[in-house]
Amino acid sequence: MKRTIETNRAEAWLERGLRWTFALGLVLGVAAQATDTQAQEKALNLYSARHYQTDEALYSNFTKQTGIKINRIELGDEQLLQRLKSEGANSPADVVLLVDAARLWRAQIDGLFQPIQSKLLEERIPANLRSNDGTWFGFSTRARVIVYNKATVKPEDVDTYEELADPKNKGKVCTRSGSHPYMLSLIGAMVERLGEAKTEEWARGMVANMARPPRGGDTDQIRAVASGECGVALTNTYYWVRLVRSEDPKDKDVVAKVGFVWPNQATSGTHVNISGGGVARHAPNRDNAIRFLEYLASPEAQAYFANGNNEWPVAKGAELNNPALAALGSFKQENVPLSSIGKGQIAAQRILDRVGYR
Repeated sequence: MKRTIETNRAEAWLERGLRWTFALGLVLGVAAQATDTQAQEKALNLYSARHYQTDEALYSNFTKQTGIKINRIELGDEQLLQRLKSEGANSPADVVLLVDAARLWRAQIDGLFQPIQSKLLEERIPANLRSNDGTWFGFSTRARVIVYNKATVKPEDVDTYEELADPKNKGKVCTRSGSHPYMLSLIGAMVERLGEAKTEEWARGMVANMARPPRGGDTDQIRAVASGECGVALTNTYYWVRLVRSEDPKDKDVVAKVGFVWPNQATSGTHVNISGGGVARHAPNRDNAIRFLEYLASPEAQAYFANGNNEWPVAKGAELNNPALAALGSFKQENVPLSSIGKGQIAAQRILDRVGYR
């Protein structure tokens, strides 16, 4: 009997100990899960094609406001899209930022974004600068303009995109690669406006008028115009404004020798492109991703776009706090749907291949 009582007591203590161990395990498991969730809530994985040093303040301000750390990967638009495709459902990306309307459209068509609902974004971002299905939003704009050598070229001879292909400008034109996204979007918009046949005729004229084979970035084109190597070139506005704002004597000399034109003001208007982004399809931190996109539409973030990288803010109520950018004045913008620019790029690349615009 004594053995039975002692055995029962031992079993009772053992059972009680197991229950405590099980309960403690549950508590620790819940605590660990809470810790993991908390850590996840404080992270944002950003895939960005924006490679501007001035964006550092944009990101650090978000972290300061929210406590959410940004893990960032920077690549070109095309490289980012290829990476997202190869990673598939295992992609850690939460937000994808791209610097070209056609690339945003391509990501949408390829299903690399997921639709979101945000009353704030719908209220602040104009309908023409966001997708119709809530997959991406534009946060800043830039224009594709013409610069010319004041000593050798008359502005009235280069005040339209079409005139750059006119024989009167033979041996004067410089551009970056025709296959660069900025050029492809411009040509895609021309396909929408003029049709493929007329755009191909224009592209042939551009090749015939080249002062040199396409190479370098937009700043290189501006400097080549100033040096006299080229008479006229295409550039995005923010590259020009960077030089205007520079205190470097060499940059000041470039600006003094180069003129600036808003193309096609009497006809179709100047081509405008956007920088924007969306929530990645398999975002592990979806709520943080939406919060980040909403932050990009805030007055302080829009100010970073304008003052940091000389882009026009787009959110309703945003102020332009960049005197050099404001000094460019107002202009007539091209009225071509962003989705059409994306679709037109396919035809644009075919045209470039046929005419040898490298």
